[in-house]
Amino acid sequence: MAITVTRQDPRYGALKKGHNARWPADDADAASRILLCESAPDAAETLQKLVNAGMRPTVRSGGHCYEDFVANNPGGAILDVSLMAGASAPGDRPPYRIGPGTQLWNGYLELYKRYGVTLPGGTCGSVGAGGHISGGGYGLLSRLHGLTCDWLTAVEILTVDGKGQVVARRVDAEHDPDLFRACRGAGGGNFGVITSFEFDKLPQAPEEVIDANFSFAWAEMTEERFVPILIKFGEYWASRGRDPETWGMFSVLSLAHRASGRFGISVQFCNPDGTCGDLTVLNEYLDRFSDCGVVATPGDGAGHEGLAARQDAGQLECVGVHTVRRRTWLDATAGSGGGGASMRGKYKSCYMKQGFTEAEARCLYKHMTRTIPGTDLRGSTIGIDSYGGAINRAEMADKTAAAQRASVLKLQPMTFWNDAKEDPGRLQWLRDLYTELYSGPDADPEHKGTPYWNAHYEGCYINYPDIDMLAHDYWPELYYGNKGLYPFLQGVKRKYDPNNIFHHAMSIRA
Repeated sequence: MAITVTRQDPRYGALKKGHNARWPADDADAASRILLCESAPDAAETLQKLVNAGMRPTVRSGGHCYEDFVANNPGGAILDVSLMAGASAPGDRPPYRIGPGTQLWNGYLELYKRYGVTLPGGTCGSVGAGGHISGGGYGLLSRLHGLTCDWLTAVEILTVDGKGQVVARRVDAEHDPDLFRACRGAGGGNFGVITSFEFDKLPQAPEEVIDANFSFAWAEMTEERFVPILIKFGEYWASRGRDPETWGMFSVLSLAHRASGRFGISVQFCNPDGTCGDLTVLNEYLDRFSDCGVVATPGDGAGHEGLAARQDAGQLECVGVHTVRRRTWLDATAGSGGGGASMRGKYKSCYMKQGFTEAEARCLYKHMTRTIPGTDLRGSTIGIDSYGGAINRAEMADKTAAAQRASVLKLQPMTFWNDAKEDPGRLQWLRDLYTELYSGPDADPEHKGTPYWNAHYEGCYINYPDIDMLAHDYWPELYYGNKGLYPFLQGVKRKYDPNNIFHHAMSIRA
């Protein structure tokens, strides 16, 4: 039986919300109760009761939904599967089973300690597996091994039929293959309640990885210095980064607003065989930024003489590689980021099939140095992740619902703040940046203001949902492409959720 938390329960105030403190928007929008399920039978019984009572269920695993799809549910209930956690292989052999409430960092540790394998999953350790996997999540090892959903071989899911009866299904490539495909990237909250993920095989964890970080001071930055940094970063992933020998390297350009003082680049590296014996690829990558005045600080046996020799280049003040550390995979996963206090947030996304053009770089400089009266823009940043590699196996687009298989960069413009009074300024800054960035010469003329699919862009990421996109009648194409995937998903919706029990502002429309 599920644990029921009502408004009278002292836990309600904490459990009615997720990580984005903007939701619920006010107390009247909050769910009437939170139902914490500890097993698949718990979830089935709970879901049936909600359907019988005519109450809307919203499903939560890790609580990281960027919009109000879960927390805003007046008169309804949050069906919380966060206690359905853990990673195991019954009988100590595959298939590996992962609960939807498993936080990624715990999943990494359990899989590594028990079996020496890992998920090519996310960089935020507190994200729940349920939303991450079903939405096509990616992370540090995805360039080397593909998306987590690419490895998925079966899903246990609760659906509701046309008569309002809960149906427990185990779906795979042979049983309800259409629903199985939809669970591999279309996003959570669409078709039912996932109670377990199965993987017949998972990649071996690396023996070790190397981390490198360096940052640039905004105080010494000019537009003419800024533009080459972005172009160098993008050019690498659009050219050299396509070579399989580089696929063990994942890098993020964390482009923080000028108010934050600095922006930087981080790198995690291993060779494709999971070792760090040959650092040629890493050193070559770091050398690309040597003429930006990077100062390297070698450490832990991972010295980089090439950058160190250029310490006196001095074109711009830059505390270079803060750390160049050699770590085991266990150390790396135990230290993965995430968590912390909830803040107000807004997020957007874009897949890029090419590196940055000069026009894009100048647009970003404009907005990352812009000020808005009465608004402190610290906490405003663009996460620019390397992408591609094994993710871009074209055949996986037809086997999964993750359509973007040609991109080399993935962007997440975002802003975080605490005071609700800053909402207008923060949202204005982010929307202005996004609209102008995707109204330039590389944008599709008929879809300005969005990264609509063309030779340069590949739409948006459903795990970074953005309700601003609902202003465009073509918003499903932004997330699912224009090759027929969305009509397929609509057919799955009609078949397995005919009464639209599972719905939110950006769910699949039947």
